Amino acid sequence: MTSSETNPAPSTSTSSRRVRANGDGTVYQRKDGRWEAAGYVLAAGDTRKRIRVYGTTRKDAVAKLTEKIATSNRGIPTPTAQGSLAAFLTYWLESVAVHRLRENTHTRYTAVVRLYLLPGLGKKNLAKLTAKDVRTWLDQLRTTCQCCARGLDTTRDKPQCCAIGTCCSKRLSPLTLAYVHSVLKSALEHAVREEEIPRNVARNVRMGTPRPRRFEPLTAEEARDFLSATNGHQLSALFELALRTGLRKGELLGLRWEDLDLASGTASIRRTLQRTNTGGLTALPTKTQSSERRIALPTPCLRSLEQHRDQQRLEREVAGTGWRDSGYVFTRPNGAPIEGATLTRHFTALLRRARLRRIRFHDLRHSAATLLLEQGVELVVIKELLGHAHIGVTATVYAHVRLRLQRDAIDLLGNALRNPDETATRPDDGDEPPLCAAPVR
Repeated sequence: MTSSETNPAPSTSTSSRRVRANGDGTVYQRKDGRWEAAGYVLAAGDTRKRIRVYGTTRKDAVAKLTEKIATSNRGIPTPTAQGSLAAFLTYWLESVAVHRLRENTHTRYTAVVRLYLLPGLGKKNLAKLTAKDVRTWLDQLRTTCQCCARGLDTTRDKPQCCAIGTCCSKRLSPLTLAYVHSVLKSALEHAVREEEIPRNVARNVRMGTPRPRRFEPLTAEEARDFLSATNGHQLSALFELALRTGLRKGELLGLRWEDLDLASGTASIRRTLQRTNTGGLTALPTKTQSSERRIALPTPCLRSLEQHRDQQRLEREVAGTGWRDSGYVFTRPNGAPIEGATLTRHFTALLRRARLRRIRFHDLRHSAATLLLEQGVELVVIKELLGHAHIGVTATVYAHVRLRLQRDAIDLLGNALRNPDETATRPDDGDEPPLCAAPVR
């Protein structure tokens, strides 16, 4: 009997097994039914570390491992639960958040991480971070003068805080604190999804609901004065459109003539014009999916837009070869798009010349919604006009207006339920209309 008969050679067929290329890692099914994938990736300190990821199916596990290996191949160290929070936040900003956030939002997140999260919690171990650590740090951040903590006094020509021994008590607002907290929650939520940590400890820290930013909408009389003041201004059509429809600044500047149907009296909101760090003045998608909408244009806006189109044609003839055909409705005299900061300067100068109280440009949006509510327009209609993602946003922002309307409605109901005998015996001073003329909604 030969040796080949006693020790048969193993089968060389690969049909019964999956062969993965060198460096792709290993994938197998665990006894608990989950799939586990393991492989080597770049870690902190220019070293390589074997990591394990899990999934409910083989495809899920392979996809997670492939993503981590691809990130490693780009030279970005993959954080592990044994690493610091600073290493994870850096990884999250550079390889995750940058693909999921708008550029301006990513810039704000990066500033929050650099100014607050890294100095306060960066040295903490990601796996050992607790809710108490987060709460203690937030409490300290709430009571710390940022002028002293960030050394702002050293860059001033005339020191007015730490350098002269007098604290200016420049503390973060509750809204800023809530924003910092939300950035940390978003980062740790991704760590939970990647199974770096078992739970998001930042979610267990209660910050309380900060008061919404106060705004001062125009009254009906002030709104009429504002519209009168815009007559003859080169951007009068824009100001009127802002007040009558509540469009955002970027949505107004991003309007193109192809978005307007003046014959049917509608406008399609498809983009917003904003300045970014990398692309300069750029047309971006609307703030949310609900912000991309079609709205009806008021009749006065149709007339002012037609006049504005005629004015733009004259500007094009004057500019000649220097005209920049950007296609936007509201442009500079040479056809170039308008910066948001430039529009704000025009708006502020208009208020000053008309001797109207100073408000933000965004308050025109609040004014439109407030005046519509006071005229009895349904909340859902205002939500669609403003492009809010949820009606709860509209209801929360304009809760004070709705409360005032509720009082008016209750007073009307009280008039309707008043005893007729009491009404008849009450002397008529001529200041109130008869009850039968009281409007009931």
